[in-house]
Amino acid sequence: MQPTYSNQLKIYMAKSEEQHLKRGLQNRHIQLIALGGAIGTGLFLGIGPAAVLAGPSVILGYALAGVIAFFIMRQLGEMVVEEPVSGSFSHFAYKYWGSFAGFASGWNYWILYILVSMSELTAIGVYVHFWWPEIPLWASSCFFFIAINALNLTSVKVYGEAEFWFSIVKVVAIIAMIVFGIYLLVSGSGGPQATVANLWNDGGFFPKGLMQPDGKGGYQGLLAAISLIMFSFGGLELIGITAAEADKPEKTIPKATNQVIYRILIFYVGALIILFSLSPWKGITTNSSPFVMVFESLKGFQFTLFGKTIYFTSLIANVLNLIVLTAALSVYNSCVYSNSRMLYGLAKQGNAPKFLSQLNKNSVPVMATIVSGLFAAICIVVNKLIPEKALEVLMSLVVSTLIINWIMISVVHLKFKKHKTNTKFPSFIYPVSNYICLVFLTGILVLMWITGMKLPVALMPVWVVFLYICFLGVKRNKAAA
Repeated sequence: MQPTYSNQLKIYMAKSEEQHLKRGLQNRHIQLIALGGAIGTGLFLGIGPAAVLAGPSVILGYALAGVIAFFIMRQLGEMVVEEPVSGSFSHFAYKYWGSFAGFASGWNYWILYILVSMSELTAIGVYVHFWWPEIPLWASSCFFFIAINALNLTSVKVYGEAEFWFSIVKVVAIIAMIVFGIYLLVSGSGGPQATVANLWNDGGFFPKGLMQPDGKGGYQGLLAAISLIMFSFGGLELIGITAAEADKPEKTIPKATNQVIYRILIFYVGALIILFSLSPWKGITTNSSPFVMVFESLKGFQFTLFGKTIYFTSLIANVLNLIVLTAALSVYNSCVYSNSRMLYGLAKQGNAPKFLSQLNKNSVPVMATIVSGLFAAICIVVNKLIPEKALEVLMSLVVSTLIINWIMISVVHLKFKKHKTNTKFPSFIYPVSNYICLVFLTGILVLMWITGMKLPVALMPVWVVFLYICFLGVKRNKAAA
C-alpha cells in the first residue's frame, strides 16, 4: 500500500535527523523579507506599462490588488501559524486537498519564482543600462546572478541580514521620495507642471478607454492594466516559506502579516500619488522607470531650503536608479531563498529527487539552491535572444503562475478550515474573503484573455496537464520502490 504523505515525511525526516533547517530568522527579518519580495520591479519598473494603459487610475488598481493580497496573506498566515513547516504551500495542499494538489502547488510555486527570478535579473540589466548602455543585458544579469547565489549559499542568517538591509534601503528611499515629492508640490519648487491636478487632467482619472474609437475616457484601461498590477504583489506569500526558519513563528508570522500590508499600500498608493502629481502621466513610457524619469525631468529646477538655493541636477536620477537596482537585487535575493526552500520541501515530501534535501554545514539546502539557480539562469539566454521583449514576456507568465498559486491558497484554506475551526490567527472575514479572492482572480484571467494576453492564459491548462503527467510518473516510481 502506498504510504501517506505524513508517513513519507516522517521517513525522510528520520533519515536525516542530523540535518534540519535552523530557526535563524527574527521578526525584523521576516517583515523585511516579505516587504522586500513585493517592493521591486513591479513598483519601480512594472508601473510603466500599467500607467500607459490606465493613466492615474492605476493608483486605484494597486489599492484594490493590495486588499486582495491582504486577504490571501491572512488565509496563508492562519495555516502557517498552526503548522510552521518547510514548503508550506505544498504541505497544506497535500494534507488538506490531496496528493496531486500538493505536488502541483509546490512545483507551480517553484516555477513561479523561477520566472520572477528571471524577471528581476532582466530588470537589473535594464537599470544597469541606464548608466552603461554599452553593457549587454545578459552580461549584467550574469554578474548579479553569480553574486546573489553565492550569498545565499552561506547561511540563512546571512541571507536574512542581506535582505533586511536591501529592503531598508528601498523602504527609506520610498519614504524620502514621498516626503520630498510632497515638499515639491506644496512649495511649488517642482515647477509649473507639478500639481495634484495631474491626477485628473489629460482625460480625467480614467483617461484610457480601450473600447472607444479614440481610446479616451472610461475604465477599460484600468481593467487592461490590472493583470500587470498583480505582478507587483507577488512575493508577499514569502512569509509562508520562512515559517520553518522563523524564530517563534506563532508570534512573528501574525505580526509580520498584519504590518506588511498597510506598509505596502502606503508605499504603493502613496508613492504613485506623488509620482502622478509631479509630472503629467503621458510622459511615462513602458521601457524605463517612471520614478527615475520624473525626477530626471525636474533636474532643471531649483528650490530653497533653509535659505539656500539648491539646484536639482541629474544626480537625483542616478541615486534613484541605484535605489531601484537595489530593489531588484532584493527581490531576486528573496527569490533564490524561496526557490531553494520550496524545492527542499518537495524533496522532503518525495516529490523531488532526494539529493535536493541535502544541507551544508550551515543548514542551507545547497543542492536545491544550485539547481534552482541553474533554471533561473535561462533568463540570461532569454535576454541574449530577445532583450527588447524579455521583461514583458516574463511578467505575463509570472502573473499566470501567481494566479494559480493564489487560487490554490484560497481553496486549500477553505478545506483547512473544515478540519480546524479554532486557530491562533484566524483569517479575515472567512469565508467571504476566500470567495472574493477566487472571483477576483478568475476575473483577472478573463481580462487577460480579452485584452490580448491570451498566450499565458492558454498555457495554464497545458501547464496543469504537464504537472499531472509528472505527478503520475512520480507516483509510479514511488509504487515501484
